[in-house]
Amino acid sequence: MQEIILLVEDNLMIIKGIKYALEKCNYQIVYKTTVIDAEKFIEENSKPNLIILDITLPDGDGFSLYEQSIKEKNIPTIFLTAKDDEDDIVKGLNIGADDYMTKPFSIKELIARVNKILLRNKKQNVISIKDIRYDMDKMVVFHNNQKVELSSLEIKLIHLLFMNLNKTVSRNTILDKIWEWTGNDVDDHTVTVYFNRIREKIQTDIIDTVKGVGYRIDEE
Repeated sequence: MQEIILLVEDNLMIIKGIKYALEKCNYQIVYKTTVIDAEKFIEENSKPNLIILDITLPDGDGFSLYEQSIKEKNIPTIFLTAKDDEDDIVKGLNIGADDYMTKPFSIKELIARVNKILLRNKKQNVISIKDIRYDMDKMVVFHNNQKVELSSLEIKLIHLLFMNLNKTVSRNTILDKIWEWTGNDVDDHTVTVYFNRIREKIQTDIIDTVKGVGYRIDEE
């Protein structure tokens, strides 16, 4: 199956060059020229394997698009921009981008970076800890190769911990996320109940409680 790359760029000459080069490497290229069209594609279609994202777009900026629609979905992203500015580069990498290229750039170098990120991501998209296996792309948990049935909120909570593997996710962050996902204003006790329920379902003690702080999952 061809890997899908979403190119978000409004310069038609750049689109043509990147599309031609990456299709020769057997990637499927979908391109969008605006923030709104890119958001619609990301929400309505299967998750692309990688996004090449221009920072300056006609109806917004790539940083906001990344933070609002891409980051939570864990889609590898290369920022593309004409701005050769150190602050922009630092900002892009700090918010979670996998790489950053400034125009003009070498198509060969872009292809090399795309190949490297996709190869690395193939190795990382399924995480195994003890007898639990988590597919980051499909957002599915397996216990001893048997799928664990979780509610939509439960899978989002466990995904949040895997997204922050080896880091503690604070209770405040979890409360904010539950509000964002459900519109429900819950308290600490409800969070405890959610995680106790998840632990019962996955039947493995991979979720650690950091007393007074939050929760975490660590690699073995």
